[in-house]
Amino acid sequence: MSTPLQGGAAPLRVVLAAEALRFSWPGVKTPCIDIEAFRITAGESVFLHGPSGCGKSTLLSLLAGVLVADEGRVTLLGHDWSKLSGTQRDRSRVAHVGYIFQQFNLLPYLSVLDNVLLPCRFSARREAQAARNGSSRDEAEHLLAQMGLDRNLWKRQALQLSVGQQQRVAAARALIGQPEVVIADEPTSALDEDRREAFLDVLLTACAQNHSALVFVSHDQRIAQRFVRHVLLPEINRAAGSAMAVDA
Repeated sequence: MSTPLQGGAAPLRVVLAAEALRFSWPGVKTPCIDIEAFRITAGESVFLHGPSGCGKSTLLSLLAGVLVADEGRVTLLGHDWSKLSGTQRDRSRVAHVGYIFQQFNLLPYLSVLDNVLLPCRFSARREAQAARNGSSRDEAEHLLAQMGLDRNLWKRQALQLSVGQQQRVAAARALIGQPEVVIADEPTSALDEDRREAFLDVLLTACAQNHSALVFVSHDQRIAQRFVRHVLLPEINRAAGSAMAVDA
């Protein structure tokens, strides 16, 4: 699937697409997501925003195949998440999606370095991409250094880090192996202004260099100007009112 351009330019490749998408939480009759169409192209940076409860985190989970649509479909690189088994979705996600979870989802007893390397352990593609200019360990160390994590922290268990440090480790893990899509759920919420700007520099530069699409959710409107495209979720989610009751 591609999006045509004017003037004979090559079409942009659609990497994520939602069509006639509807989703309701179990036990809730009305949907919290009702989106006719939403497409993201390769290399595009998208700032997704809206009030608390409008369905932002739910939409990210649907785009990444963590949740599966009740109606319609979500495709990653042309593959419909709903046509895959749970195991197949997990494998496809780790191979092609870097996800910065709102709660980080680091493994607390693994070292910082081992947490960053996890996608390479579960995906041959991510491992091969990370090792293109050396080894995957070299790439992990490079990303941690770019994120401003001191070397003396790299062997510590993740649970020994501050919230802001864990946030940056989660970002390094998402970027390793150059996934086609990076999804970031409030990734700057625990960072001060200087750290936030440095973090954005690394994230946006890495995605641009890797031609990775970036879907970035935040309440912080001050950083919106750094993204090519802005999407106010209530404008495309017809169920935003009902979503307010169940999604933070």
